[in-house]
Amino acid sequence: MIPLLRIALRSLASRRVTVLLTVFAIAVSVTLLLGVERIRTEARASFSNTVSGTDLIVGARSGSVPLLLYSVFRIGSATSNISWRSYQEIASDPDVAWTIPLSLGDSHRGFRVLGTNTDYFRHFRYARARKLEIVSGKPFDDVFDAVLGANVAEKLGYNVGDSIVIDHGVGSIGFASHTDKPFRVSGILVKTGTPVDQTVHVSLAGIEAIHIDWRSGAPVPGLRVDADRVRQMNLQPRAITAFLVGLKSRFATFGMQRRVNEFSKEPLLAILPGVALHELWSLMGTAENALSAISLFVVAAGLIGMVTMLMASLNERRREMAILRSVGARAYHIFSLLVLEAGFLSAIGAILGVVFLYVGLFFALPVIEAQYGLFIAINTLSGNDLLYLGAVFAAGLLAGVIPAFAALRMSLADGMIVRT
Repeated sequence: MIPLLRIALRSLASRRVTVLLTVFAIAVSVTLLLGVERIRTEARASFSNTVSGTDLIVGARSGSVPLLLYSVFRIGSATSNISWRSYQEIASDPDVAWTIPLSLGDSHRGFRVLGTNTDYFRHFRYARARKLEIVSGKPFDDVFDAVLGANVAEKLGYNVGDSIVIDHGVGSIGFASHTDKPFRVSGILVKTGTPVDQTVHVSLAGIEAIHIDWRSGAPVPGLRVDADRVRQMNLQPRAITAFLVGLKSRFATFGMQRRVNEFSKEPLLAILPGVALHELWSLMGTAENALSAISLFVVAAGLIGMVTMLMASLNERRREMAILRSVGARAYHIFSLLVLEAGFLSAIGAILGVVFLYVGLFFALPVIEAQYGLFIAINTLSGNDLLYLGAVFAAGLLAGVIPAFAALRMSLADGMIVRT
C-alpha cells in the first residue's frame, strides 16, 4: 500500500493545478455542509438558552413568533404598545408571582436599549435558571443610570462611570439623539451568551425622561427640559412594549394565558416561550432543509468534479498505466491506485474544509452577534460533523471506483500505441 500511495502522490503532483482546484472545490463544499449544520444547531441552542423560568410573555396582539423575537431576542420591532394601566392590572392578578416590564425602541451605537426596572435583575433567568450577575458596578438607582451587557462594554470600551448618549429609534446610525440627557454607566453584566450581552439596560423612568420633551418621534420645538428638572417630574410610564410573567403555579399557566388573550381593555397576546420557540423552528424547518439539500448538492458537485478530473486524466495516463502493468502491476493495483487517489483528494478536501470552517467562524461570529444577536460557539467537531466528514470520504472512495474501472479496461497494447 505504501508504494501505491507514493505513486499516487507523485501522479497527483504532476497534475498539481487541476488537483488543487479539485481539492478547493471539495473543501468549499465541506465548509458549506458543516457550516450550515453548525449554525443550525448553535442557533437553536442560543435561542433556547436566552430565557428560562418565564411562564408567559405578554405583548400587543400580533403573532407569537414576532412577539418572541422582539421581546426576547431584540429582533424586529413591536407593532403597538401596552398601556401602563393594563400592565398593572395583569401584574396584580393573584396568580402572578412577578413581572418584568420591557420598553424598547431606542438604541446606542447599534445596540438595543431596554427600559425595565430592578425586577429584571432579580427575576430574569437564562440557560437553565442562571441569574444575571454584575461583574462591576451596580444596578441602576438613578434616572440616568445604565447597565451594559458584556459585549456592549467590551466592543465600545466602556467602564463604570462613563457617559453615554441614547439614540432615538433602532439602527447602527442614530439620526436623532438625546444628547441633552446623557446616561452614566452604573454597572456591567457578566457575559451570558444571550442577547442580554448586546443590550443597554436603563430604567423605565429613564426612557420616559429622555422622551419628556418629544412628541411623535421628534423634539417639540421650543420645549427643552433639562436633566435636573426631569428628575423632579412624574416619570411613570404611559406605555411599555411587552412584559415577562412568572406565575406562582405552573398549573395556572393556561388559565392566565386565556385571561390575557381575552382582556377587554385592549387587545393583548400572551404566549408560552417554549411553544413559540417550537413554532419558530417549524417555520424555519423548510429553510433549514433547503440549505442542507443545497449543501449536499454542492458536495456532490465537488465529488463529480473530482471524478471528471480523474476520468479526463486517463487518456494522458495510458502510457503510465501500461508501464505499471509491464513491470508487474496487476489489475487490482491499477484499480487501487485510482481509488487511493480519489480517497486522498477527498480526505485533503475534507480536512481543508474544516480549516475553512473555523477560519470563517472566527471572522463571521462578531458580525452574526452584532447583527442578529446569535451566539455561535467555536467548539470542537461534534459527532454529526465527524459523521458528515466520514460520509464525504466514503463517497469520495466510491466515486473513485468509476475512473478505476475505466482504467482497468486499458490494455497494455492500448497504452503503448501512439494515437493520431
